[in-house]
Amino acid sequence: MMIRSILLITLLFSPVQLFALDFTLHRQQGRQPGPTLLVVGGIQGDEPGGFNAAALLTTRYRVERGNLWVVPNLNFPSIIKRSRGLYGDLNRKFSNLPENDPEYHQVVRMKKIISDPQVDLVFNLHDGSGFYSPEFINKQRNPQRWGQCCIIDQSNLPGVRFGNLEQLTRTTIAQINAQTAAKNHPFQLKNTRTRWTETEMRQTLTYYAVEQNKPAFGIEASKSFPTHIRTYYHLLAMEAFMDQVGMRFSRDFELTPQGVKQALKKDLSVSFADGRIKLQLNNLRPTLNYFPLQKNAAVEFIANNPLIAVVANRNRYRIHYGNNRLTFLKPQYFEYDQSLDGIEMLIDGVPQQVEFGATIAVEHDFLVQRKKGYRVNVIGFSKRGQRNESGLKIEEQQIVDRYSIDKSGKIFRVEVYHQKRFSGMVLVDFRAQTKKQEPLVAQATLARKKPAAQ
Repeated sequence: MMIRSILLITLLFSPVQLFALDFTLHRQQGRQPGPTLLVVGGIQGDEPGGFNAAALLTTRYRVERGNLWVVPNLNFPSIIKRSRGLYGDLNRKFSNLPENDPEYHQVVRMKKIISDPQVDLVFNLHDGSGFYSPEFINKQRNPQRWGQCCIIDQSNLPGVRFGNLEQLTRTTIAQINAQTAAKNHPFQLKNTRTRWTETEMRQTLTYYAVEQNKPAFGIEASKSFPTHIRTYYHLLAMEAFMDQVGMRFSRDFELTPQGVKQALKKDLSVSFADGRIKLQLNNLRPTLNYFPLQKNAAVEFIANNPLIAVVANRNRYRIHYGNNRLTFLKPQYFEYDQSLDGIEMLIDGVPQQVEFGATIAVEHDFLVQRKKGYRVNVIGFSKRGQRNESGLKIEEQQIVDRYSIDKSGKIFRVEVYHQKRFSGMVLVDFRAQTKKQEPLVAQATLARKKPAAQ
């Protein structure tokens, strides 16, 4: 999937700049009719298991029966800042929130989605402390802990489809516990009995859903685990619930802890200049210098994961993936040229027409064919007296390693200019065996260019 964005959020946040980084709603409709599940991740920005699971549901699952709606990044500014909540706990703002609250419009929009007549069930994905136990065992396993449990606000929601909350949850827990990564990871049922207790739980997203007659569930993976294990348990829970309500789906990875770990890192990309620049986000150097961005224009990017953001940071831009800060882009500004879509190259002696934004595997050498009026700059390569590097056969050892975009020193930028305007970029990859990119499942209904917040 490709998520278009013009969100470049400054790290010296003001409220106006902050909410340029809004949450996104992604809808999948199966070929066969069935219930509609709404899954929310990232209501608290320091709970990566929940929002990473929601992002995988968006990008790596395909629904065949039923409908899946996912908000993977509800509190995106807090995700970027690794904060539980920049303006307090967003999961305590779904009842009687004053209009002057900085997150008021965010909550109103989320409430409208929850209340949509198409939505049949609501799930809020969290990471909780320790391990919930109905009885006190020790400091990490007791009734005050929240990790490794499925939460309901009440046992039943009378007269509502799928209103047997406790029965659905117990069946789900049994299915999870049959696949735990270790014996001491069991899930438990936690019924907060919110309606009959005077607690802050009445301000939560799930209780708001229950008040709208929507069956709602909180899923809590333990913060004692690394992110991929938390994500694994969230996906186990979601698949169990989807099985029970008659949904049918597929995914493009194995649902094991290791399979989830690999899926979280695989094929992440972001592109700029309408696809004329494309970066694979694995193993990037901490800073990419002299990065060609458009002069006097908002920086726009397109990402294939809803947790990717490009954030303005003083005179640089930082690429984020959820809580992870991947690289800085130190820009060099140019006017953009649209007169060319790609270049002719010889790759190991074989002629190829290469589109801008592509990454090309090179075993021995490459050459960019000359084109009148255009100049080629291979970043990290130099030859005395040679300003235009087209027409030159170039081998890996002729390029200075530190100019690569990757930490391994194998992937290099080939940039093309028309007079003083930037036309596009191709990456040459000298790794012995370049992995072919597998297309991600594209399900997002929101496909908009995101401006970088200034």
